[in-house]
Amino acid sequence: MPLALNLIAALSLAIWLVLIFARHGFWLARERDTRDLPLEPAHWPDVVAVVPARDEADVIARSIGSLAAQDYPGSFRIVLMDDSSSDGTGDIARNLGSDRVEVVAGAPLAEGWTGKLWAVSQGVERAGKPEYLWLTDADIEHAPDTLRTLVTRGEAGDLALVTLMARLRCDSFAERMLIPAFVFFFQLLYPFALVNRPKGLGGAAGGCMLVRRTALEAVGGIAAIRDALIDDCTLGALLKTQGRVWLGLTDRSRSIRPYERFGTIAAMISRSAYAQLNYSPLLLAGTILGLGLVYAAPPLIAIFGHGWARIAGAFAWLLMAIAFQPMLAFYRRSPLWGVALPAIAAFYAGCTLLSAWQYARGRGGMWKGRAQAAGR
Repeated sequence: MPLALNLIAALSLAIWLVLIFARHGFWLARERDTRDLPLEPAHWPDVVAVVPARDEADVIARSIGSLAAQDYPGSFRIVLMDDSSSDGTGDIARNLGSDRVEVVAGAPLAEGWTGKLWAVSQGVERAGKPEYLWLTDADIEHAPDTLRTLVTRGEAGDLALVTLMARLRCDSFAERMLIPAFVFFFQLLYPFALVNRPKGLGGAAGGCMLVRRTALEAVGGIAAIRDALIDDCTLGALLKTQGRVWLGLTDRSRSIRPYERFGTIAAMISRSAYAQLNYSPLLLAGTILGLGLVYAAPPLIAIFGHGWARIAGAFAWLLMAIAFQPMLAFYRRSPLWGVALPAIAAFYAGCTLLSAWQYARGRGGMWKGRAQAAGR
């Protein structure tokens, strides 16, 4: 048993040393939308925002209002695709009275598509032939200069995609505990510095994506990812075959959808967690074991172990807490949450198991009454 504990402690510590020093600085949160911003272009290209919306009456006025208020010197308009809403979402958007906003009633969901992507596809078709398509969600509120900064970066770097991880709501206790870790884990899977390199890993954050239209057409359009639950990263990987991608953090595009309870956050995570594992029971088992080794083993060994194993476990736990600090600072949360990262990771592991269980029951990818991963 002491030998086994020593081996586990050593492996956990080695993993955290690799993550800290050899995972492209994922934890440093250095990539920001307002840092190293290039000079504005001499010509402002045409842009059309496409917003899919289904029963978003509580947030649509703020999100569409923020788009309509963009301080953009070029031609800019907004296509809101109303995906069979039953709460007056489209009427609320129309009543804003902006000549930039067009509200379009979407066609019934086509077979083989997720609801969101079917709406996005129709919106892209409606947009015509702008140079850029701004794909953004109905629950994101943008600062007035967001589009200017997106286009400035896209034009200067001749990018196929500029995408921002919107700042998520972090007010309730459940949000304060779990939301910074959501972005931390995303950065671990998709290190922004690695995504932003000319070659290699592709990724994106679906709340805010400025897409070069010709690049999207070259990869087959939205139809190429029609059934993807993790549609943003799937699209980011495809677009990287056509040119460079830039992914960064922002606090100027904010999610206004509340996740006030642990149950609502669990539903959000479980909607796509098993899809990230390609619906593989083997990958699921490996993921749970890996989470145990990386997050659970260090504190348990530090508390209950002895000798060298206890020291290694404590050091791994310390590295874990240190790695979490930049994201906690970004969300202005207490540094003490870093010590709690093992418990937070356990919650995410439970949500991953829940995601697999929902899939087995034919309720995978549940969103707005649609089980979008059922029967795959």
